[in-house]
Amino acid sequence: MSFTRQLSEMSASELNDAIDDTNFPQAHILSRGRNNSVCSTSSTSGTSSLADRAQAQPEETAANPGTPAEEVAPAGNQRPRLILKTNGSSPDSDGHEKCTFHHDLELDHKPPTREALLPDMARSYRLLLGGLGENPDRQGLIKTPERAAKAMLYFTKGYDQSLEDVLNGAVFDEDHDEMVVVKDIEMFSMCEHHLVPFYGKVSIGYLPCNKILGLSKLARIVEIFSRRLQVQERLTKQIAVAVTQAVQPAGVAVVVEGVHMCMVMRGVQKINSKTVTSTMLGVFRDDPKTREEFLNLVNSK
Repeated sequence: MSFTRQLSEMSASELNDAIDDTNFPQAHILSRGRNNSVCSTSSTSGTSSLADRAQAQPEETAANPGTPAEEVAPAGNQRPRLILKTNGSSPDSDGHEKCTFHHDLELDHKPPTREALLPDMARSYRLLLGGLGENPDRQGLIKTPERAAKAMLYFTKGYDQSLEDVLNGAVFDEDHDEMVVVKDIEMFSMCEHHLVPFYGKVSIGYLPCNKILGLSKLARIVEIFSRRLQVQERLTKQIAVAVTQAVQPAGVAVVVEGVHMCMVMRGVQKINSKTVTSTMLGVFRDDPKTREEFLNLVNSK
């Protein structure tokens, strides 16, 4: 069933789920527990659950599940804010229907912590070293499997972070409706196709609607999604949607410029190649002058 609701009506946990259904582990979502699962989360405004509100939508709203993820909804004389269109269903009320960690509905969700997986990861790296023809027991490699496992957990620490945790209440009411741009945010990520790094810089702009975001939080949003197994195209979109969910602006623009080691170290080995991706939402997509102003600011020295 398809339904449309303003972002301001959605709770923080619902927003985090909506942004991140492509490379966020099921374990993290399920670990919230039975009484705080996605299925029974209520919004901060005190309205009914996500599933109940979805069922309450008119039938014509559910007729087009393939409509774009972003639209503009007028709000009186104020600048129109972005709204989010998502697809929802009515899962089991206990939130256990896809649990991979136990089969007894009387138990709480208790998935293993990521640190608890270190021994298995270290054994896997040890097997990898042996498969390469190395001796895992020689002096220089004795602790390498454990080091590599810890390093991989750090490279992918974004799996342990949510938008709600990172924002930490740093959304402020402010009578400001001019463009905010933070550019050249350093980014490091891991290519999900080859498990090698790609890195670069991210520039973010948004047009506030009486709410602004602490500037450091933009960089932290980049960290959430870059510190996962990624493709640059998805990363760009996730950052833009996260900013939209955080402050419901009139528009968001994100440009990512990356160098991919899977192209530099292997394959075509083009060491000077760069990949540029962009996502434009709201007025940045609809208004060429606004988009041009953002791109001029990003490209200025």
